[in-house]
Amino acid sequence: MKTTNMICKIVRLKQLVQRWWRRIRPAGLFAVYVGDEHRRFVIPTRFINLSVFVSLLNKAEEEFGYQSTGGLVLPCDVEFFKMLLSILKRDERRFGSLDLDDFMELFSDGPNYLHTQFAYLHT
Repeated sequence: MKTTNMICKIVRLKQLVQRWWRRIRPAGLFAVYVGDEHRRFVIPTRFINLSVFVSLLNKAEEEFGYQSTGGLVLPCDVEFFKMLLSILKRDERRFGSLDLDDFMELFSDGPNYLHTQFAYLHT
């Protein structure tokens, strides 16, 4: 029973990523909109496979449903997203496997915590 449930979750996740992947430009970059003001960010397409973005896509689908028109809106705060991108752009290899909950935990103590724990990110 547990294995069947895990397989169902994997299949659902794969379907979700495939639906969003079809909306992405093949140029290596795509735009997402974040926050209440729908601030536009252009991010590398490779980010779509990272756990944190899969989590954000799941949340977007839960909150907004799957929309075939308009931009891809991610349900998170602009400042959170800026810090997330900053960390991933500077050390994707180290932080790329973290999921949304891991990043939320990293950011829970604010920028000062990030600065002391990951000082090299700000250099």
